[in-house]
Amino acid sequence: MAKYLFKRILYGIFSLVAVVAIVMILIYSMLDRELVFAGDANYVKQKANQKEAYKYNKWEQYGYVDYVPYGDYLKDLVKAGEIDEETRAAAASIGRKEDKDSEITKEYVAKFKEYYGSKGYTIVRLDAKLSGKKVATGGQQQLFACRDIPLRERVWKYFTGLLTFDNIHKVENISGERKLTFTWHDPAYGGYKLSPAILGNGTFHKYLLYVDDRFPYVHQHFASLNLGTSYTVNQGVDVFTTMNAPQGSYVKSMVTYPSGYTEMSADDLHTATYLEGSRDTSLVNKDRFTDDYTNVITKKNGLSKIGYSFVIGIIEVILAYLVGLPIGVLMARKKDKLADKIGTFYIVFVIAVPSLAYIFMIKAIGGKLGLPTTFDMESTNRLMYFLPIISLSLPAIGGLMRWMRRYMIDQMNSDYVKFARSGGLSEKEIFRKHIMKNASIPIIHGIPGAVLGAMVGAIVTERVYVVPGAGNLLTIAITKYDNGVIVGVTLFYATLTVTSLILGDILMSIVDPRISFTTKDR
Repeated sequence: MAKYLFKRILYGIFSLVAVVAIVMILIYSMLDRELVFAGDANYVKQKANQKEAYKYNKWEQYGYVDYVPYGDYLKDLVKAGEIDEETRAAAASIGRKEDKDSEITKEYVAKFKEYYGSKGYTIVRLDAKLSGKKVATGGQQQLFACRDIPLRERVWKYFTGLLTFDNIHKVENISGERKLTFTWHDPAYGGYKLSPAILGNGTFHKYLLYVDDRFPYVHQHFASLNLGTSYTVNQGVDVFTTMNAPQGSYVKSMVTYPSGYTEMSADDLHTATYLEGSRDTSLVNKDRFTDDYTNVITKKNGLSKIGYSFVIGIIEVILAYLVGLPIGVLMARKKDKLADKIGTFYIVFVIAVPSLAYIFMIKAIGGKLGLPTTFDMESTNRLMYFLPIISLSLPAIGGLMRWMRRYMIDQMNSDYVKFARSGGLSEKEIFRKHIMKNASIPIIHGIPGAVLGAMVGAIVTERVYVVPGAGNLLTIAITKYDNGVIVGVTLFYATLTVTSLILGDILMSIVDPRISFTTKDR
């Protein structure tokens, strides 16, 4: 079994890499990269050379290119100790045209071109755009190097950066001693509440470990999953955080800030991360914080995107199994009779009619009956879950009916059933001890997939009912050309799929000891 699991995990990892690579090929090679600016309000405000530089900067954020402005190259030389700040300042000012460069600028521009040219970069120099004798708006001269990122490098960087570990040397220019501090009395609660926590200085997250009243109650930031960064759906926020962060209205409570200042606020101090210079540049932060750990997420009263998808999905799964399996059994036992014909008609209807058609049909019928047809996070009316759950459960019920009926009939016609009858066993005993058990084994294999699949949401259903779930997130990311979210959600979906297949195999071997995944030597 262990050898089988190792192979399955190995093949699963290979599958994940292949899926992500294919998605990256589709996004970065076959889609027009200009489309990422379709909904960018800042892009239309840019003029002339400034617009060109803005494009390359954004393309770097979206993962299309590696973009290095000349000014950044000089800053790197300062950090490396190769030049001082005075030299950098003298060399940084490039002329409106190349022949207008100073001697020191020419020297370092030549080095810049040689260095990045040898690495396969394209050097782009844009002369100043003039309006009369003055530089036109956005027409400032530009010098930068750029190159398209190869797929192999892109995939390698993505997977090697999936898991990040926080430590006391994570950020630069920290004030005070770099260290971890354990306390029994969490400062986020004013120090009066018995609640263990580990805080860091020099780490990216202020809280490395803490306890609160939100499931799973004990939280950590020592290791973080990095699925990529969202640039349009949830600008500048990690994809996993986008999927896992609470939504809805702010939930305010009395917050005691590190400075001792207290007020009613929705700030969650446990999410504080480092942002250099943020305390000194904000009067609000000066009153509340004692260091640059000022970047916090606010508390909200709703579930996360995964949370909404999982609640709706898991109820749908339970409903489908409770309804679909008994009806499938009934159809098999009443083969070719009225119950079987009605059930067969329903199965054919669900298969033949496009899912979008009956989803809208259910929505229209539900609206006529006065049921909520759109999802509202601020509403306390639980009936808004009803129509999405019914829309999801109809095809699932039909699928379970069809396969349970088929497996039951296959077992009923098996030779071992005939031998059992000849041995004097009653029909009830044969059905309970043999037919039902054997027919349910393939169905059991799909249970982990159904449960884990609930976390990814239903793309069409969530879109129709405006459910703020993980499925709807993918459609929004596609329409907004948010490459980070598309790749991150794809990896999340693929991981759950591979995991569900492995868990299904394990569950089958537990239910039926006759199933073994070990290879016997002959």
